[in-house]
Amino acid sequence: MHATTLALVGATGGAGTTRTAVELATVGARGGRDVAVIDAAYATQGLSEYVHGRIGTDLTTLLTDEAGASLSAATYPIALGDRSGDGGDGAGSLPGRADVIPARAPFERVARAKTSEAARGLERRIDEAATAYDAVVVDASPVASNEAVAAVTAADGVVAVRPATPHGSDAVQRLHGRIADVGASVDATVAVSRGIGAETDADVTLPETDPRVTAAPVTATGDGDYARTVADAYARLFDTTLEIDFSEEGLIERMRR
Repeated sequence: MHATTLALVGATGGAGTTRTAVELATVGARGGRDVAVIDAAYATQGLSEYVHGRIGTDLTTLLTDEAGASLSAATYPIALGDRSGDGGDGAGSLPGRADVIPARAPFERVARAKTSEAARGLERRIDEAATAYDAVVVDASPVASNEAVAAVTAADGVVAVRPATPHGSDAVQRLHGRIADVGASVDATVAVSRGIGAETDADVTLPETDPRVTAAPVTATGDGDYARTVADAYARLFDTTLEIDFSEEGLIERMRR
């Protein structure tokens, strides 16, 4: 097996790239797929927030101090439910797996993980994940670092994630140029709505949802517009179909819109 790999690249800071990656992986698992999300945004280390409990070995450790270890040593299930104390237990209740390989490291190790040699190691880790999962999502920052370049050049496709605003649209145009400079291209664009002046010229526009980490992943059990749109996005971005039975909305839910 060799999975389809997608690099999700934020066109701006705070675009919602990490959250989108987590929701895509979760809806894939809800549809019976095994999906991994790899953290190539070392500066923010946002994927670690979606793991319940302590993170021991992380991705940067595999790229520096433990290069011979298996990827599974730094793999954790995405926490489902509230992580504030009720024991979000990962993705075990879903038909498939939704795992993350997070970066959670001190500055010194992050600096070593950002070298060109470590970037080549990241490419190998992406390929390793592709042999163990049905789909792989790489969470990448704007292309201005060795690890981001490795992500967009190693992945099968590149998806730009931007806010659904005119500023976000402008940022994607700049991102096109950056990615072209390293010999890759943007294959699709996902716009994330924040409820103000949403633009609709992206390939996928995700409706507004609670942006807090503790509210994610909505797609584990949600049946509303957001979960349905993410499921459609997964099918489109990975060129596949997902068999998910969404509950039909009742009259009260439709009236609340």
